[in-house]
Amino acid sequence: MKRYYQPEIETAPREKILEIQNEKLVKQIHHVWDNVPYYRHLMEERGLTPDDIKTVDDIKKLPFLSKADLRDTYPYGLLGTDLKDCVRIHSTSGTTGKRVVAFYTQHDIDLWEDCCARAIVAAGGTEEDVVQVCYGYGLFTGGSGLHGGSHKVGCLTLPMSSGNTERQIQFMMDLESTIICCTPSYAAYIGESLKEQGFKPEDNKLKAGIFGAEPWTEEMRHEIEKSLGIKAYDIYGLTETSGPGVAFECEEQKGMHINEDHFYAEIIDPDTGEVLPEGSVGELVFTALDKEAFPLLRYRTRDLCVLNRTPCSCGRTHVRMAKPMGRSDDMLIIRGVNVFPSQIETVLLNEGYTPNYQIVLDRERNTDTFDVYVEVSPDQFSDLMGQIQKMEKGLESAMRTMLGIGPKIHLVAPKTITRSEGKAVRVIDKRKLH
Repeated sequence: MKRYYQPEIETAPREKILEIQNEKLVKQIHHVWDNVPYYRHLMEERGLTPDDIKTVDDIKKLPFLSKADLRDTYPYGLLGTDLKDCVRIHSTSGTTGKRVVAFYTQHDIDLWEDCCARAIVAAGGTEEDVVQVCYGYGLFTGGSGLHGGSHKVGCLTLPMSSGNTERQIQFMMDLESTIICCTPSYAAYIGESLKEQGFKPEDNKLKAGIFGAEPWTEEMRHEIEKSLGIKAYDIYGLTETSGPGVAFECEEQKGMHINEDHFYAEIIDPDTGEVLPEGSVGELVFTALDKEAFPLLRYRTRDLCVLNRTPCSCGRTHVRMAKPMGRSDDMLIIRGVNVFPSQIETVLLNEGYTPNYQIVLDRERNTDTFDVYVEVSPDQFSDLMGQIQKMEKGLESAMRTMLGIGPKIHLVAPKTITRSEGKAVRVIDKRKLH
C-alpha cells in the first residue's frame, strides 16, 4: 500500500508543481528585496529588480549565495523578518570561521516539520509507529526536524538525542521502537553494539531507519540493513535551508525526492557557475521558495550530485536527487589527485572491512603523506604480523585501483578508532600546519 503525507502535493502533476514554484518564487524575490539589504545589493550589482524575475526560468539571472556570505553577514545580515517574529535558531556544526546561524518563524518550522513528516511516511511510518530520534538536539537541526515530523504523523516519539548507546538500546528493546533516526555511522555503531550484547537483528522491532547528516555509501546501507534487520532510507537537508527533509527517499530507494513546493533545485558547474543540462553531474544549488526568516536564494550547497525527473513508481512526482557523490569544497587533493572519502569507504566495504576508518594527511619534505587507518572486525583480527601486512598490501592495491593513488594502510584492532555519536570525523588534515 502506497502512503503519502500530503498526496495532493507529493503526487501533483508537473504543471501544478511549476505553477506553485513560479508563484512562490516571485513572492519570495519581493520579500528578499524588501527585507534583506545584503541580497538586494547583490541584485543591484547585476542590474536586477524583482520585476526581472517572473518564473523559475529566470532564476539563473540571480546571484549565488555561499557559506562565505552567511559568515560575512553573521549574525543578522540575511535575516528576512523582524527578530520578534522569529521563534528559534539553529546553527551549523562547522569548526572553522564563524558559525552559520539560521532563523525560523513558526511558519518556517511548520513547513519544515511537514517535510520531515513526508520523509517518515515515505519510510512506512504511521500513527502506529514508535520513532526513536537519535540525532542530536539543540543547535543541530537533526533531532528537532525529525522530532517535529514524527509528531505531525502521530507517532510515539522517543526524543533520545545522540549518545548513551546502552540507554538507546534499552529503550529500543523495551519500548519496541519501529523507526530509528540518526547518522549512518551511529546506526552502524548501534548495530555493532547490539551484536556485542548478544542480540540478533530479528530480536528488535525496527522496520526502518532514516539516516543522514553525513555521506554514506550503498555498501554501508547494506551493512546497516543487515545488522539492524531494517530498510535504510536516506534523508537530505542543510541547516541553511531548514534542516533534514529538503529531500528524502521513498520505498524505491532510487534517489531522494526534493520537496519542490518548498525548494527549487539547480545543478551547476562548480567552477563556472553555469547551469548544466538535465542529467549532468554538478553542484547542487537550492532556492528556499517560502522560508520567511532566512530566505536563501541560489544557495551553493557544494554537494555534487545529479537530478532525475523520470517518473518514480512510488507515485511521487517531485524531482529526485542522487545520493551526493562528494563535495566540491571538501574534496581532498593529494599529490595532485582528487580523492573523496566516499571512494575510500566504498573500497573498504567491497573488500569486507568495517566502515570505521580515518584518513590522516600530513606533509614531509614538501610531499603529501596519505595514511588510512582501518579498524578490522573481531573475526578479522590477527596477532600474526605477516597476515596483517598481507591484508594491508591487498587493501592498498584496491585503493590504488579506485583512487589512482596508493595510501599507506594501517589495519588496527577493533574499537581502536573513536566512535562518533554525531557526525563521524573521517579526515584529519595536518598539512595546513606546515
